[in-house]
Amino acid sequence: MNQSVFIFTTDPDSGKFLVTLGIMQAIMKKTVRVAFFRPIIEQFSHSQKDDHITTVLDHFQLIMQYEEAYGFKRDEAVALYNAGKKNRLFDQIFSKYKKLEERFDFVVVEGPDFFNESSSFDFDLNNSVAKNLHLPVILVVNGEKKTADALADHVLIEQESIERNVIMIVVNKTHISTKEINKYLKNRLPSEIILVTIPPEPLLSKPTLRELKNELKASLITGKAEDLNKIAMTSIIGAMQLSHYLTRIEEDSLVITSGDRADLICATILANASVTYAHVAGILLTGGTFPEENLLKLMKGFLHAVPILAVDTDTFETTQRVASIKPRIYPDNIIKIQRSINLFEEYVNSPLIEKKIAAFQSSSITLHMFRYNLLKKSREAQKHIVLPEGLEERILRAASLFTSEKLGNITLLGSPKKILSEFNRLGLPWDEDRISLTDPSVALCNEDFSNTLFQLRKEKGLQYDQAYDLMLDVSYFGTMMVYKGLADGMVSGAVHTTAHTIRPALQFIKTSPGVKTISSVFFMLLNDRVLVYGDCAIVPDPDPEQLADITIASAKTAQNFGIDPKIALLSYSSGNSGSGQHVDKVRKAVEIVKSRTPQLLIEGPIQYDAAVDPVVGKQKMPDSSVAGQANVLIFPDLNTGNNTYKAVQRETKTLAIGPVLQGLKKPVNDLSRGATVEDIYNTIIITSIQAARS
Repeated sequence: MNQSVFIFTTDPDSGKFLVTLGIMQAIMKKTVRVAFFRPIIEQFSHSQKDDHITTVLDHFQLIMQYEEAYGFKRDEAVALYNAGKKNRLFDQIFSKYKKLEERFDFVVVEGPDFFNESSSFDFDLNNSVAKNLHLPVILVVNGEKKTADALADHVLIEQESIERNVIMIVVNKTHISTKEINKYLKNRLPSEIILVTIPPEPLLSKPTLRELKNELKASLITGKAEDLNKIAMTSIIGAMQLSHYLTRIEEDSLVITSGDRADLICATILANASVTYAHVAGILLTGGTFPEENLLKLMKGFLHAVPILAVDTDTFETTQRVASIKPRIYPDNIIKIQRSINLFEEYVNSPLIEKKIAAFQSSSITLHMFRYNLLKKSREAQKHIVLPEGLEERILRAASLFTSEKLGNITLLGSPKKILSEFNRLGLPWDEDRISLTDPSVALCNEDFSNTLFQLRKEKGLQYDQAYDLMLDVSYFGTMMVYKGLADGMVSGAVHTTAHTIRPALQFIKTSPGVKTISSVFFMLLNDRVLVYGDCAIVPDPDPEQLADITIASAKTAQNFGIDPKIALLSYSSGNSGSGQHVDKVRKAVEIVKSRTPQLLIEGPIQYDAAVDPVVGKQKMPDSSVAGQANVLIFPDLNTGNNTYKAVQRETKTLAIGPVLQGLKKPVNDLSRGATVEDIYNTIIITSIQAARS
């Protein structure tokens, strides 16, 4: 059962907080432990906080701290975004959200505010947050001043911008009925999406006296604190004769007049006490002038005194500023809070939307979900990884990052003096409790390691002297540490070849029971999903049996990393449309996999587009449970796989983690010699998780 919902908009002034309050009320009726989270909030001064967060925490009495309820302030988010550090931005948002998800039974997430229709930042940020959290979305659309056909088109555009996660669309601030909009949306909007409309509510679009005081930096002349929660429904400009002015007084109006108009001020106070005139919300004095002292005494002592505010600006400028104020809802706005909840309950079928939320199932795992899960699993595993290339700068940076985040322990091979010198030169954090240094040329265990290798390989003709020499090689030494349980896994290849890294593991760590083929996968971290590619690094031209081995191993690897495998064995044709040696090989491999592991969802032969694109998949293989949804893609040979992963990586700027070796008894992973610090860091994390599974 899903335990979260994302309330989202790409429209300015959509009124989405009304929906937030309504959803909170509906969930709180059935669930006790509920949390609220906003990925991005506006930047306020030190004395102010986000109104939406404070209102929800206060009104619904949520058991959580204010700081837990948001990811970033907007200026921080903009700085990271503009600096090209999107991954850091979304990783922290996702991490804070997941912590709430783990502690609470339900999390209501309200998306960032949309400030400017032309802002590519706001649009991209909102969409990226929605896609990366990958929650069921309630989309709130501003229906103000739109015709039914224009509104229908707008709804479709907004729904398509966030793809398949939308479960309900709320068109707010419109008198157009749901039925009328649906006339234009027939057969255009997915049938599973609920569409509702909510009419404009004047009370929610008007400011309180507190908002007027704060926005205008006004002084409070008379009145009590609780009076400031009154809502100014209309404005009256007091610039006329008294007889004309009295006829214009309306209920809950704000009187704006010069501070020297004692006649209008007194008349307003008297009218407010009278049973024959409407009651005003307050008086706003302009021009920096004030009534005389005697009049002030009269106002303060009058039984039905009117709240009076004063500003220095003239009447014209003040009136313009009042008109430009965008009303908000804050904790003391009990009237607005309750009216929002009542409107939602009146127009939205809460039980139906609750069922939609509960039934939502994420069809894929996103980049930031995957990264979060990696960190969590690695931190829980607390494994010890040996890095043979201890003098390489990228290795040192990755090791420092891994240990500083308390993900596990590291042994670096090489001269301790030189390694420490490099750490100091680079200014890297050094955790002496988590980082150890070993020089294979002087290690006390070298003789034991040499003898072990000799015993393991003497039947292959290896002499003891040769074994001793091999143990001076960092790859052999590191692999022997893994073999003897002194380390849980090894990562190498930043400066060594793949053969140099893997050969020792093949010689004496060997394969897991029942495994005949060592192979590899890459985790391709696309913007909206994670795909598993295999094999792109080890087996040049697998036969059907080897291809089946690769498929089964890749499926298991996917499962170990939180991906529910839907497997596509790729070829240049889909289904029965083609023939030939290469297609037949794939077809035979599929038969072998189905006979050995019938529980796996697998399709093949299938073309790449049909495997990953829902539209193409449905066209080419309409009866397939995998076509269009595949997340584990098995290539027919190394040439195809290696070129494909590199093409996707370069052209889409996708992060590719790998190659991740599969099939060994204990994990040893190879790096590309062009690996970045992030690549190495991710591979160390992957290796630590593999070690926990081996």
